[in-house]
Amino acid sequence: MYYSKSFIPTLKQSPTDAEVVSHKLMVRAGMIRQLAAGIYSILPLGLRVLKKVEQIIREEMDRIGGQEVFLPSIQPAELWQESGRWELYGKELMRLQDRHDREFCYGPTHEEVITDIIRREIKSYRQLPLLTYQIQTKFRDEVRPRFGVMRGREFMMKDAYSFHADETSVQDMYENMKQAYSNTFRRCGLDFKMVEADSGTIGGSFSHEFMVLADSGEDAVAFCDACDYASNVEKAAARIPAPVPPPKKLDDLKKIPTPGKKSVEDVTKFLKVSPQQIVKTIILENENGLVAGLVRGDRQINPVKLKNLIGCDWLHHAPESLITSKTKIPCGFIGPVKLDMKVYADHEVAVMHNFVTGANTKDAHYTGVQFERDIKAAQVGDLHEVQEGDPCPKCDKGRYQVKRGIEVGHIFILGTKYSSSMKANFLDEHGKENPMIMGCYGIGVGRTAAAAIEQNHDDKGIIWPAPLAPFQVVVIPVKFEEHSQRAACEEAYKILGELGIETLLDDRPERLGVKFKDAELLGIPLQIIIGPKNLENGQIEIKSRKTGVSELIDFPAGLQDIPNRLKNS
Repeated sequence: MYYSKSFIPTLKQSPTDAEVVSHKLMVRAGMIRQLAAGIYSILPLGLRVLKKVEQIIREEMDRIGGQEVFLPSIQPAELWQESGRWELYGKELMRLQDRHDREFCYGPTHEEVITDIIRREIKSYRQLPLLTYQIQTKFRDEVRPRFGVMRGREFMMKDAYSFHADETSVQDMYENMKQAYSNTFRRCGLDFKMVEADSGTIGGSFSHEFMVLADSGEDAVAFCDACDYASNVEKAAARIPAPVPPPKKLDDLKKIPTPGKKSVEDVTKFLKVSPQQIVKTIILENENGLVAGLVRGDRQINPVKLKNLIGCDWLHHAPESLITSKTKIPCGFIGPVKLDMKVYADHEVAVMHNFVTGANTKDAHYTGVQFERDIKAAQVGDLHEVQEGDPCPKCDKGRYQVKRGIEVGHIFILGTKYSSSMKANFLDEHGKENPMIMGCYGIGVGRTAAAAIEQNHDDKGIIWPAPLAPFQVVVIPVKFEEHSQRAACEEAYKILGELGIETLLDDRPERLGVKFKDAELLGIPLQIIIGPKNLENGQIEIKSRKTGVSELIDFPAGLQDIPNRLKNS
């Protein structure tokens, strides 16, 4: 491609609304332009990158027996009502009506559509297992779209769906998918972690996320420094504490005035106790009303863990106005003793003695609280969010490290969640009808490209991993209009093309400094600089974008080594 004939509208300044590096650089490099909030046009340079991500994904999906389909983005409401997600999905689901007032949605995902197809076509266990996938546009009406294509409302996604006759088969597919995803992100040149994760609104029994480690990541990833256990923080398991022998004397329950002392920090200072001696009572709301979660004073409650312990459809922190209207207790003084709602306690709370809680009265706390004597918990479980330095639950030596991560892939074992509700059944070898067991597997195509930038950039611009680079080599002449340089550039361009190297020839009548700055911004792995002095000696300069190291090579013979150089870029 000749630069003068390409559409690469680079910018010197970053957009004012860009919060993360990938958003800034994708706009500056002329890869994307915003049409509306969270909706982007993909320009030629950006599309070249996305197509490379797609090709890697296709190759890995095909390798494990996937068959590509292309499903409608507009989906009838009836399918979502069948699965029970029409109301459950919430406002992220964009609902619309056609001219006949029939209700539809713009698909954020395609479980219902593919299940509808399979239930019509697959009847026997002999036709299973089956793996289909697509790469297609999705839409989720995010309340706050941001970070460019990392959290847009409209986005490109690979979603795959598998159907099975038994648990062994779906587990085998899940393991194959783990490997395929690991291969995909490794081939994209990314530093990533496969972590245990919550299934969220997709549902299902088991899931893993693939997280690219980057400071700009929205999610926190906890992983052991001694073994291979890793998890999203919302799912990361805490080690169950050993039982603590009670002290020789258990204190009596005593109400203590604590005027205006609402926070853990205020109470610890006032009562001269440590945060580990306080139990916080967090009020949350689900479809059945208010519930209380108990964690130690130095911990944060994990609503996802509590939701899974309860087994409810949804759970979130209750607003203060609702809490006070329902309990008649001022926030900051609520405690679990004789509290008129279900109480769920963290494992750490269950082994505490002589601790402090709110007294369910304004300006008062209880001291000398004992778990079994004074608190009637509906259930005890792992409810707190793990922190850096906490012991690993899977090995004896390890401690948690916590880093930020960008979710680029998510795989689920769905079980029969959709097949049961939508009657996607098959006949087994005994002629008995059973619901198919399902798995689903997603990769964010644009997110993968953006995550690569978050991991690979400097103050000059993008540093593309070679497999994702829009071009592999950029040829930069000192003066393209000078005959010998022009001839050398065109010869290099021809040779590289014959070698299968995607090359951008910067033939623009721009100053050399402008060409260098654009080459650095675009992040093309190798720069070939052709100038009169080196040409006189039969040489050209080659420079690595990643290392910044330059060297002279013989021209044209040295060009034959470019494919090997790219493998190490």
